[in-house]
Amino acid sequence: MSATMNLFAAVHARAVGAVLVEDAADATHLQLTPSGLRRLLEEDTMLDGRTAVVAGDGLEPALRERAETAGLRVAHYYGAAELSFVGWGTDCLDLHPFPGVATDVRDGVIWVRSPFLAERVDGEPGPFRRDATGFATVGDRGLWRDGWLLVHGRDDAVVTGGVTVLLSDVEAALRPIVHGEVAVIGLPHPSLGGIVAAVLTDGRDREAARSAAAELGSARPLRWFVRDRLPVTSAGKIDRHALAAELGKQ
Repeated sequence: MSATMNLFAAVHARAVGAVLVEDAADATHLQLTPSGLRRLLEEDTMLDGRTAVVAGDGLEPALRERAETAGLRVAHYYGAAELSFVGWGTDCLDLHPFPGVATDVRDGVIWVRSPFLAERVDGEPGPFRRDATGFATVGDRGLWRDGWLLVHGRDDAVVTGGVTVLLSDVEAALRPIVHGEVAVIGLPHPSLGGIVAAVLTDGRDREAARSAAAELGSARPLRWFVRDRLPVTSAGKIDRHALAAELGKQ
C-alpha cells in the first residue's frame, strides 16, 4: 500500500463494496503495472472476461493487444499521487483527460487543474508545484499529438558529447516499435561524458528498434542490451537506476 496506485485501488474497491482477493483467478478486476500485467500473462492464468486497470508506467499497445487476446478488458490511466487521475484510455497512445480535468503542456511539462489535486504536501514538497491559476505539476513530461496526451515520464536527461538528450523522449520513440518492454537509460562514458543505452526484453525487437533509432541522430542509443525481464521497484515500476548501476559495469 506504499504505492499510490494500489492505495487508490483499495479505497475505490471499498467505496463500491468490492472484496479484495489474493489470487488473480478469483478476481473480476485487476490493478497492475505494465510489468505486473506481463508477468501475469506469462503465468497462463485464466483471465477471460476480467478487467485489467493498468497504471504506474506507460502501457505499450503490443502488451495491451496481448492482454486482450488473453480475454482481458484493458483500461490504462496516467496519474500521480499529488494530481490524482489525469488521463484515461486503453494504452499509452490514446490517453484523454478525465472528466473535470484540464491539462496544459508548457515547454514539454504536463500541468493539470482539477478538483482532485492535493491541497498540500506535508514534509518535503518534492516535485509538486502549483501556480497562481490553480494548475499543478509533478514534472512529468509529455505532449499533445492528434488530440491524445502522450506522457513521457519525469524529466531525465543525459549529456553526451555536449548534447542534452531526454531519455524519456527516446523511450517514447521506441515504444511503438517494439513488442516487448523497453527502457532507455544513461551510462557513463570516458570521453563523451555519457551515452544513451536501450534495454529490450525481446531480442527480436533489436533490428527494428535500431533502425528506428537511427533517425534520432545524436539521441540514438549507442549501446543495446537484451534482458529476459526488467527490474522493478517495490511499486512495480521499471527500476532504471538499478539497470544503469548493473549495465554500467559491463
